[in-house]
Amino acid sequence: MAKLTDVVIIGAGASGLMCAAAAGYRGRKVCVIDHSSSPGKKILMSGGGRCNFTNRMVSADQYLCSNPHFCKSALSRFTPDDFLALIQKYGIAFHEREHGQLFCNDNASDILDMLVTECDRAGVERIINVPVESVRAVSPQEGGDSSRFQVKIAGRTIRAQSVVIATGGVSIPGSGSSPFGYKLAEQFGIRVLSPRPGLVPFTLAREDKDRFSGLSGVSVDARICVGKISFTEKLLFTHRGLSGPVVLQISSYWNPGEIITINFLPHTDIFEILKSEQMQYPKKHVKSVLVQNLPRRLVETLFKPDVTDQPVSALSHAVFRQISDALTACEIKPGGTEGYRTAEVTVGGVDCNAISSKTMESRQVPGLYFIGEVLDVTGMLGGYNLQWAWSSGFCAGQHV
Repeated sequence: MAKLTDVVIIGAGASGLMCAAAAGYRGRKVCVIDHSSSPGKKILMSGGGRCNFTNRMVSADQYLCSNPHFCKSALSRFTPDDFLALIQKYGIAFHEREHGQLFCNDNASDILDMLVTECDRAGVERIINVPVESVRAVSPQEGGDSSRFQVKIAGRTIRAQSVVIATGGVSIPGSGSSPFGYKLAEQFGIRVLSPRPGLVPFTLAREDKDRFSGLSGVSVDARICVGKISFTEKLLFTHRGLSGPVVLQISSYWNPGEIITINFLPHTDIFEILKSEQMQYPKKHVKSVLVQNLPRRLVETLFKPDVTDQPVSALSHAVFRQISDALTACEIKPGGTEGYRTAEVTVGGVDCNAISSKTMESRQVPGLYFIGEVLDVTGMLGGYNLQWAWSSGFCAGQHV
């Protein structure tokens, strides 16, 4: 005989647990199912184990989505302040870092423990380490108990009025991620926008990899542009390519084959500095001027000695302009990215145009909801993706 419940939530991650608690506190009978051995693995990995749980400056502008207005409703109804009120209720100590990022003082497990406790207090049933075998709609003829869906797990059948897909994307396979949510959406005729890795380091083509191989470990403030999109933060050279916050940010907007433009001196006018040094210290070598503003290894990689070993008095302003251009408009075509293995998020996913922005319910399939990363919503680096999980999960929890 089938087990009856009000809501089945597939996925015990950030959005799934938030949704479960919100629905449970409304008096709904909720069952959360996850194929992983333990809940919230990505929460535990977030922020280097400290959990960058939100950002003070959250707005829809920090999210990449085919429907740019989709995030607004959920983000306005469950805000960073709302989540802060929850963690303060539990006495979780936190601190703020640059760009409004908020982190736990201690461990990410504090956030996970809080969510699990909220679910327990709301009477949520959790079924962990059990894969979902199938989900299907129940026809009116067989749904005498008002159930809309039948979920099969390990030889058991659960019937529910609502099913919430909170399975996330496919980034970081070691966390238990899978394409299950995408496949389920397609099963019900809901469009899925092709997923790709986001917030991920770049790899370099062989020529550039050889050129920059000696820079592994070098870090510099930089601005990187792709088309009209640009970010300015730390860039880190690695043995495989380019990483650091600025690379992770721009990677979500980059498509294979596109050229990125790097400005290694986003806050400095090196052309004017060279001209000034030429007037005041004409015997100073070009390299001496450049290494006052950039790591020596980067200067030696970008320029040949026949330029940098000369005194500034020996060069024309036209050459100064060439030096400036090389440093502020360096073009590189990445060979690719490091892929889902290291990607923090998945770009793309369930088409938000097929989902209600107020309830997270499918417009085509009543009672079927999608929340969190499984949707075509990708936040910037800095706590935005977890805030989307909290907001979308909470909003769905008010309606399931």
